[in-house]
Amino acid sequence: MNTYLNAFITYMSEEKRRSVSTLESYRRDLAQFLEFAAGRELKAVDEIRKSHIAAYLNEMKRSGKAPSTVVRASVSIRSFFHYLIRQSLVVQDPSMDLETPKPEKKLPVVLTVEEVERLLGAPDLSNAQGVRDKAMLEVLYATGIRVSELISLNIGDIDLQLKFLRCGVAGKERIVPIGRMTAESVAAYLDPMRNRLLKREDQEALFLNQLGTRLTRQGFWKIIKKYASSAGIETDITPHTLRHSFAAHLLENGADLRSVQEMLGHSDISTTQVYTHVMKRNMKEVYELHHPRA
Repeated sequence: MNTYLNAFITYMSEEKRRSVSTLESYRRDLAQFLEFAAGRELKAVDEIRKSHIAAYLNEMKRSGKAPSTVVRASVSIRSFFHYLIRQSLVVQDPSMDLETPKPEKKLPVVLTVEEVERLLGAPDLSNAQGVRDKAMLEVLYATGIRVSELISLNIGDIDLQLKFLRCGVAGKERIVPIGRMTAESVAAYLDPMRNRLLKREDQEALFLNQLGTRLTRQGFWKIIKKYASSAGIETDITPHTLRHSFAAHLLENGADLRSVQEMLGHSDISTTQVYTHVMKRNMKEVYELHHPRA
C-alpha cells in the first residue's frame, strides 16, 4: 500500500504542484491511515471499505484529536482514493458519500476597549516610524479594514476633511468613515513624518517603510506584535485582531448588523453575524463573574 502512497505524493507534487507542507500533511495523514488499515489485516487498498474509513475517523475523535485534524485526515483520504480511481488502481471509491466531520468554528479574538487604548498608545511619537505606526493602528481600529487594504491605501484614498477613506479592489470598492482622532493621527503622519520616509516624489503609497516603498503585510505583522508586547497584551494578536475588535465594539454599542457588514465589506451577512456570538460569549462571562447567583 505504501507504493500507492508514494505514487500519490509524486502525482500531487509534479502534476498538482502542491506545496511542501501540503505534501507532508498528505503523507503523514495517509501513512497513519494505512497503518490503521494494515492493523485490520487489510493487505491491499482495494480491500478498504467505507466502514474502515469511518472507523478510523471515529477512533481519531475518541482519542481526542482536534476536529480540524480529523477533517484534514478525511480530506487526505478522499483525495487519495480519487487519485486511485483516476489511475484505475481501484474499482470502487470507499470515500464516496463519506460523512465528513464539520470543522470547529472558532470565534474571532477580540480585544477589550482598554486593551485597544493601550495598543494605540504604545507607539513612540518622537520619530517618523512611531507616528506612522500610530496612524496605521488608528485607521485599522477606526475602519475595520483588512490589513491588505490598509497597506494598499494610496494618499488619494483618504479624505481628512470629509473624514472617510476608500478601499477594496476594483468593482468592490467601499467608502468607510473615520473619526476625528484617526484623522488627526493620519494628518500628523502626512506632514511632516511621511516626507521623512519618502525617497521618490512619485510614490503614491500612504504608508511607507524605511526604504520609502509601500509597507508589506509581513512588515505590519512585526509592528503590531511589537506594540502588543510593549502594551502588555497577552492575547495572541494577529493582523485581523483590530478588525475583529472594531466590529464587536460597534455591535456592543448598538450599531446595526447591516451597517457593520457594509463597513467590513462582507458579501454575506452570516459572516458578520459571528460577532454577535462573540457578544453573547462576553455577556455570559460578565454574568457569571458579577451576578451573585451565577
